[in-house]
Amino acid sequence: MPERQRADARRNYARILAVAEDEVAAHGAGASLEQIARVAGVGSATVRRHFPTRRALLEAVSQKQMRALCARAQDLTGESDSRSALLEWLGDVIAYSVSARGLAAALAYEGAMPDSVHENSCSAMVEQAGEPLLRRAVEDGAVTTDVTVADLITLIVGIVLATEHRPDPAAAANRLFRLTVAGLNPQH
Repeated sequence: MPERQRADARRNYARILAVAEDEVAAHGAGASLEQIARVAGVGSATVRRHFPTRRALLEAVSQKQMRALCARAQDLTGESDSRSALLEWLGDVIAYSVSARGLAAALAYEGAMPDSVHENSCSAMVEQAGEPLLRRAVEDGAVTTDVTVADLITLIVGIVLATEHRPDPAAAANRLFRLTVAGLNPQH
């Protein structure tokens, strides 16, 4: 948000964002923009002026979680077992995505080219943060060379969205993630 905005515009932005965080936590990515406007005490046009699209609102709501995921990736980059570090970080992405309703939708790649997440700032942040972890795992031979962070995040988004209405979404998402990582082959 530009610093040059009027004080009342900055207050409106902060109030809208605080209400949006609560509404997205309660109702997920489909939270009503009209309800957010009502609770924030502003008109719908004011909400749309600050957040012209639902994605813009979800990205703003998700910024704190995105920064935490980026910091976590940086912390794990120096771990000796690069595959475990990557999987631990991806597990964190799943945990955040399950607990922060709307985060998976903010990470989704709707409208982006298959190999480009840069139309979505949340996805771009996560991709950039995960890149060193993936690169190290590839260099160590722990992950195939054709895997991208965008591929991994797309899998996570799919898993989280597919399990969000289950009785225990976190357990279901973790099970499907483990299955994805292990593949269909039985242990030898």
